[in-house]
Amino acid sequence: MHLSDTSAIVTGGASGLGAATAARLAADGARVFAFDLAGAIDQAAAVDGVTYLPVDVTDPAQVRDAVKVAAEGGPLRSVVNCAGIGPASRILSKKGVHDLELYAKTIQVNLIGSFNVLALAAEQIAETEPLEHNVRGAVVNTASVAAFEGQVGQAAYSSSKGGIVGLNLPAARDLGQYGIRVNTIAPGIVETPMLASVSEDFRAGLAAGVPFPQRLGRPEEYADLAHFLLTHDYINGEVIRMDGALRMAPR
Repeated sequence: MHLSDTSAIVTGGASGLGAATAARLAADGARVFAFDLAGAIDQAAAVDGVTYLPVDVTDPAQVRDAVKVAAEGGPLRSVVNCAGIGPASRILSKKGVHDLELYAKTIQVNLIGSFNVLALAAEQIAETEPLEHNVRGAVVNTASVAAFEGQVGQAAYSSSKGGIVGLNLPAARDLGQYGIRVNTIAPGIVETPMLASVSEDFRAGLAAGVPFPQRLGRPEEYADLAHFLLTHDYINGEVIRMDGALRMAPR
């Protein structure tokens, strides 16, 4: 599937993995609609071919309206879900029991938000004219290596990302009849704004734990992989780790 002269949605598109992906798809000729919270958009750098839309991915009405805007920009063919949060809290600690609202919010943003965008975008993609072999579009979701090796304090985050992994195959099977593929990327430790506040020594320690290459991942590498999965018409229902062979320790 070619992206030129088609529309694409990237959630969390104002920073980190989402921003790199939005720029990558725009560079390939897609008209990209980056969904993100208004505050994040205010700080985003302008990118040719990228239109920023203030959207809370957990709000069905906001997502439905924004998806329609994207579909009006050309045939909607691509969706990459990058929006997410990563709070840390132990189930039981000296501070007490894990806050249930924090747990629920993490599931709501990371898992339900991704499903919300996937489902409402698929509704629009299914209305497009099919290409060769009934191809209409593709979705890439974002999990994490924490879906498989959650660390201490990652109960909520790992649950949400494990849900993304569990969603992957049934989503691919459900949407295949409409010509829509679904794949998932599970990144390891990537240089994103969440790491911006940590020291160089701490970052070096994280990089030292990666077997090879012994460095942190780059948002552009995620973007390249997302682009590959969108354009390769025979990869479907796969979860691909992008982690330098990292397997997370308990802490």
